[in-house]
Amino acid sequence: MTQKVQTLLIFGASGDLTARLLLPGLAQLLTAQPERRLRLIGAGGVEWTDDEWRKVVTTSFAEVNASGAAIDALMASTTYVYADVTDPAELQKLIDLADGTPAIYFALPPAVAAKVVVSLQKVTFPAGLTLALEKPFGMDVPSAMALNGELAKLVPENQIHRVDHFLGRSTIFNILGLRFANRIFEPVWNSEHIAKIDVVYDEQLGLEGRAGYYDTAGALVDMIQSHLLQVMAVLAMEPPSTLGQDDLRDAKEIVLRATRLWNDDPKQSSHRARYTSGTIDGRTLPSYVDEKGVDPARETETLAEVTLEISTWRWKGVPITLRSGKALGERRREIVITFKPANQLPVGLTGESSPTVLRLYVAPDAMSLEIDINGPGDPYELERASLEATFGDGQLLAYREVLAGILDGDPTLSVRGDSAVEGWRILAPVIAAWKADEVPLEDYAAGSEGPDAWDQVG
Repeated sequence: MTQKVQTLLIFGASGDLTARLLLPGLAQLLTAQPERRLRLIGAGGVEWTDDEWRKVVTTSFAEVNASGAAIDALMASTTYVYADVTDPAELQKLIDLADGTPAIYFALPPAVAAKVVVSLQKVTFPAGLTLALEKPFGMDVPSAMALNGELAKLVPENQIHRVDHFLGRSTIFNILGLRFANRIFEPVWNSEHIAKIDVVYDEQLGLEGRAGYYDTAGALVDMIQSHLLQVMAVLAMEPPSTLGQDDLRDAKEIVLRATRLWNDDPKQSSHRARYTSGTIDGRTLPSYVDEKGVDPARETETLAEVTLEISTWRWKGVPITLRSGKALGERRREIVITFKPANQLPVGLTGESSPTVLRLYVAPDAMSLEIDINGPGDPYELERASLEATFGDGQLLAYREVLAGILDGDPTLSVRGDSAVEGWRILAPVIAAWKADEVPLEDYAAGSEGPDAWDQVG
């Protein structure tokens, strides 16, 4: 049976986010679901013709070898409108162009998106309207709460998708399966057996021309306040009754509400640094302060670490460190669970005993379990071994899953309003301490592992 036609309105369609992430994700979704009928309307501040817009769509679709009836139908009807989406009159015209139930994707800077939300309150739109916004959701607790209040004037919470594409990654689903479908892990998933957890997302890439956004955000807001806190919440949550939107998001929110800085001390539980010139895989990178568009006076960090504690019976006393940075020598995207060492070795067993370590890798998705065993030589001497498994090829784009949720009216993979506020509440002391220069901004050479004085994470 052919599905009813829906309309996806992309505000900010002429921007990089649309071409690089949204359109390839949409193409994968429609290729996999040829029965889906979707009208795509792009709106932006660049004066493109429909033909110029179609070239952008065609190029992005070709990246994932898009094909099929749904792709053909979309290409035949897609259109582009040059518009100021903060103007209520122009917003009304765009809404009126939509077929079926529209979904609006705000591929816009946060400040502009907030203005559009207010302007939409002066527009007539159908009851089933869905809104999708990119992070950051506000810039602190008051602004996040204010944004939630403005959104609530438009549609119910379950029609608001605060997009965190990390929640669409297959790694998140792998965490759920690993924890809850394997009895060997869940009984030891607590402070009695786990010594520490590290969530690391280190990149070799530098600024890559993103100064306009990144220099006002930095590593803390860009990665830790949103993505890595959400990963932590999934990793640490109690078993939900179902994977439905309410149960899963309730479980994450309970974790976030219980999360605070380690020892409540932003000076000791956080670190920040900024890269200087260096070489990565033969590429020479300039110092961050010399990158085009960077204002050195902002003192924007490109590497951030924050150590947290979840004050629940399960996690009390376990340090959880979230780390992310740019221009580092090694690309590391992993969750590292370090277990406590064995209580006692039998007398006569020699060699160095190390804690068991479970590593979950992101893109490509895999895992390793590092354990001590008796080696092939001396049967009384311990040696290290690694048990490895691959979860899958990871070819499904995160934005495919995100867009499927938006178009199907399922916000399970989005951030709920109260969780958006909690993310800012957790890190507010760190942000304040950094602004007051109570935590030094250190340097590290591009291509290094970070400042020499920092402890190794993971």
